[in-house]
Amino acid sequence: MPTVNPQPLWQPTAERIAEARITRFQAWAAEHHGAPADGGYAALHRWSVEELETFWKAVTEWFDIRFTTPYERVLGDRSMPGARWFPGATLNYAEHALRAADSRADEPALLHVDETHDPRPVTWSELRRQVGSLAAELRALGVRPGDRVSGYLPNIPEAVVALLATAAVGGVWTSCAPDFGARSVLDRFQQVEPVVLFTVDGYRYGGKEHDRRGIVAELRRELPTLRAVVHIPLLGTDAPDGALEWSALTAADTAPVFEQVPFDHPLWVLYSSGTTGLPKAIVQSQGGILVEHLKQLGLHCDLGPEDRFFWYTSTGWMMWNFLVSGLLTGTTVVLYDGSPGHPDTGAQWRIAERTGATLYGTSAAYVMACRKAGVHPSRDHDLSAVKCVATTGSPLPPDGFRWLHDEVRHDLWIASVSGGTDVCSCFAGAVPTLPVHVGELQAPCLGTDLQSWDPAGKPLTDEVGELVVTNPMPSMPIRFWNDPDGSRYHDSYFDTYPGVWRHGDWITLTSRGSVVIHGRSDSTLNRQGVRMGSADIYEAVERLPEIRESLVVGIEQPDGGYWMPLFVHLAPGATLDDELTDRIRKTIRTQLSPRHVPDEIIEVPGIPHTLTGKRIEVPVKRLLQGTPLEKAVNPGSIDNLDLLAHYQELARTRP
Repeated sequence: MPTVNPQPLWQPTAERIAEARITRFQAWAAEHHGAPADGGYAALHRWSVEELETFWKAVTEWFDIRFTTPYERVLGDRSMPGARWFPGATLNYAEHALRAADSRADEPALLHVDETHDPRPVTWSELRRQVGSLAAELRALGVRPGDRVSGYLPNIPEAVVALLATAAVGGVWTSCAPDFGARSVLDRFQQVEPVVLFTVDGYRYGGKEHDRRGIVAELRRELPTLRAVVHIPLLGTDAPDGALEWSALTAADTAPVFEQVPFDHPLWVLYSSGTTGLPKAIVQSQGGILVEHLKQLGLHCDLGPEDRFFWYTSTGWMMWNFLVSGLLTGTTVVLYDGSPGHPDTGAQWRIAERTGATLYGTSAAYVMACRKAGVHPSRDHDLSAVKCVATTGSPLPPDGFRWLHDEVRHDLWIASVSGGTDVCSCFAGAVPTLPVHVGELQAPCLGTDLQSWDPAGKPLTDEVGELVVTNPMPSMPIRFWNDPDGSRYHDSYFDTYPGVWRHGDWITLTSRGSVVIHGRSDSTLNRQGVRMGSADIYEAVERLPEIRESLVVGIEQPDGGYWMPLFVHLAPGATLDDELTDRIRKTIRTQLSPRHVPDEIIEVPGIPHTLTGKRIEVPVKRLLQGTPLEKAVNPGSIDNLDLLAHYQELARTRP
């Protein structure tokens, strides 16, 4: 594996390495905590996992985390699940997110962009004032620490204010994007029983207005625990009967009061995609997210007060929560509310230009769509401020690395990152002081003992294995909601290797220290004992200009056989004739493996995804195995349920 890409695509300069915050942190940690002064990132990472408590203590000191009551020790219990971080400590996430208001009151904390692509700033002082006003109103409404507060909101400043005000009072935030239908929202919010709902009347997407007042009315009917509904008139409509006006709740000039809560006090609830049942309601803590995101954003992403941080996301994806945490490092956060491709495929590059983004994050799928559409970012836009383009959501194919390098800038830091909603962070990805190799993530993250294991629990190097984490991370869930005995939490991550987090991805750790992600291990293609991730198939097949998108599954047959169909969604004007079919087969045979040439190539009108844009391989596999639709998939979690009818019909008619 390490000899595949011996020459890096990008190498940081000596000056850039010297200026990186992670370099300064290592020198400081060497002086104060015994970290290795030499050996670069590899030595620092090894120390961070071998001296786990010392490392996290150093993180809290480096970032000047304010504990209003001191902790008894860093790690009270390191067992997984059940690790107890910083017992005895109290703090508040929102207090840290607003600290820059003291020194940079009139500078922008937020830049809000809609489909006009004209940025509108919200200053640090204004953000702090609105949070203070809203937090006081939430307390007046009876919201107490531990109460859930929900948002049915797009990626707008009001959503950030609502989250921070909720955290300030010790409430528990949870949100869904307004393109989610009522059933999808209720599958999530009904689990946590919110007492307040923040909602818009609609949203704009793709140049059109989408009225959501009917959905909001249904949510109000079906959430009996609500004490208050707050109306944000994005489309300019009047508040419905009984709803409170956003403007009235955020008008006061009130300094925020920050409830000091235990380190493991719940901050927010995130949700798994819920493709095969109710979404898991994942609870993460104020302190765990605070220290993990400071490490991730301040050290790995190298963000600070001079930066502007833009990630294309919605409030229904963990990357929105991660984006908001950019405030912790004093960074200006860019919020884009709109279609990623309006008015054309290059829209996100235009936003990066107009906001002066220094770190621009997007999905691997968007990068590949730009490549196919012939977008030329640096030719058409001034991207001189962009130091790093980061991608997540799925593995960035090698062609995506090369395209970014060729079409954005040769000295561009390309950070493909991999993590999960489950930890609201990254297991591996960005390191500003390491080289970038095509198709590879730079390294495991600090404090994360990331390994690749075989089925017997033996660590592997330069071989494909299960992604495991052998030590606790502060942002691992403190629990799932409505999982009183912890069994669902345990079964989700710890049933394969007791006491070790198994994430469900196939990875390779190379002997040079980089990481390759091969796709989900629960949808792995295993033919004659040779395993391959679906991402490898997609990367090869979707280079063909005729293929817009594809989906591959491997299905064990009752007679012991193995059926592996490849479904293809064709580009406009393309035809799945014998010539294209042969080219697809030859591509997989020559570039990947003769064993993994599909048994059938089947044209479909589209590939179904979760609401956060991930291909749903396992539910399709279950449908093709004969599982009824209502048991194979949670309908509310799918972007286009009609597409599944084609797979259901194929299962019915296939001999």
